[in-house]
Amino acid sequence: MEGLIGLVVQLISGAVGGNIAGGVFKNISLGTLGNSIAGIIGGGLGGQILSMLGVGGAEATGSMDLNAILTNVAGGGVGGGVMLAVVGVVKKLFSKK
Repeated sequence: MEGLIGLVVQLISGAVGGNIAGGVFKNISLGTLGNSIAGIIGGGLGGQILSMLGVGGAEATGSMDLNAILTNVAGGGVGGGVMLAVVGVVKKLFSKK
């Protein structure tokens, strides 16, 4: 159950991170829905990569404490922002042709 809660936190944080990155970097923004979708995917991937590396999260500590929650939020948010940046840059490259 703790893993599921961590995943939900990562996905929500990813959506938030994607929208924040879209707001800061307007030239790669995909709109609210696109930013959210890219952020959700990136948040899930970023959080899973961190848990595979054993960094924070419920998987590493064995419980869903404050540190695990903050790690899931950070991993999801950063992953969401990075995924939006990658998708936005790729979209710009293909739209120029």
